[in-house]
Amino acid sequence: MKALIIVDVQNDFLPGGALAVPEGDRVIPVINKISKRFPVVVATQDWHPATHMSFAVNQPGDKRPFEEGIVGGVRQVLWPVHCVQGSDGAALAAALDQEPVHAIIRKGTDPDIDSYSAFFDMQGKNSTGLDGYLRSRNVDEIYVSGLAADVCVYFTIMDGLQLGYSCYLIEDASRAVEVEKGDYEKARQRMLQAGAKIIDSERL
Repeated sequence: MKALIIVDVQNDFLPGGALAVPEGDRVIPVINKISKRFPVVVATQDWHPATHMSFAVNQPGDKRPFEEGIVGGVRQVLWPVHCVQGSDGAALAAALDQEPVHAIIRKGTDPDIDSYSAFFDMQGKNSTGLDGYLRSRNVDEIYVSGLAADVCVYFTIMDGLQLGYSCYLIEDASRAVEVEKGDYEKARQRMLQAGAKIIDSERL
């Protein structure tokens, strides 16, 4: 069984949002075009409390967005405030067709640790419930789209591979944030080396 995972197509990640992904809005027409072809469709949302430690403003010292810091014992990039629970920025994009979506998985809800992957937090300890949901529907292939290709999409695919799913990145249905130039190409090569396949929507 195949499932489409739509990662974090939220207002704050679109142009004009608090953590805008370049051309992030361009994934929406592609996702809308393909989503009805899948028997299982899951969307994810970053769903952070305002006190989330991945926000640079909540770190001790004079930390700024896109610097590195420690969140839940994990060294990672610190972000501007984004996708705060209940805010307009955290809402799924209005242009995204939600009719085919069977479930919404929220992540990053623990203020003390981040969760890039749609499956687990950054320590790999706490599950979002996505794996159980997919297995209950006999899913063994996941096709991943959304934002951002070099962060949450990447971690979702890498965890999916570890869990035994066949994983596909739909490249024209995803865009990268590229905090540093070349981040996406590095992530792309790691996904391929780990066993993911990279396709475009016309090959579905």
